[in-house]
Amino acid sequence: MKQLLRISIISLLSIACNSTKITSSWKAESVQPVKYKKILVLGLINEPDRSIRENMEINLVTNLKSLGYDATCSCDEFDPKTFEHMTEKEALAKLGNAGIDAVLTVVLLDKEKEKYYVPGRVYYSPYAVYHNHFWGYYTTIYDRVYSTGYYVTDTKYFWETNLYSFDKTPQLLYSAQSQSFDPLSTSALTYDYGKMIIKDLVKNNVVKDQTGVKSPSGF
Repeated sequence: MKQLLRISIISLLSIACNSTKITSSWKAESVQPVKYKKILVLGLINEPDRSIRENMEINLVTNLKSLGYDATCSCDEFDPKTFEHMTEKEALAKLGNAGIDAVLTVVLLDKEKEKYYVPGRVYYSPYAVYHNHFWGYYTTIYDRVYSTGYYVTDTKYFWETNLYSFDKTPQLLYSAQSQSFDPLSTSALTYDYGKMIIKDLVKNNVVKDQTGVKSPSGF
């Protein structure tokens, strides 16, 4: 029993730790890590809970800073509607005036909720184990017949993250599509996502550790 409980706990932890994953990623040809002046992390997340956007930006900024980059949250630099009525030229000029030469965008493309019914008991085991004893048979069958099922609602988030450079001409350097499945909490979601994206950027040699010291975050 203890062994089964241990296996169940390990399985649950494994599922929780892997609730966010990259489904596809792309980088431009001949991309080399650059020491940017300042990277702006910009979240485009139309959620009633503002903390998702803010925490997503904060976690990505924290992970970039751990690699030695100067990074900042859009929520600290600009009003949410700053660029709403600007032309491209005006927006790029505003970014340039703020010393920003790269932007890492995080977009919530879609969010789905799926509700399904979980029956009370769905497994089968041979009756030979207990059918010779009335009470063993009665209690086992009773539990299966009268056990109440329940409804479960899972939530899926679909993300896209792009890195744009404005060093010479505006250029898309990197793009990744990701899914988050039923995260334990929004804080866990944003923390895991931040680490995952920066790790993939390092893996694809789009950014690198600028400090010369191995990052404690494990990138």
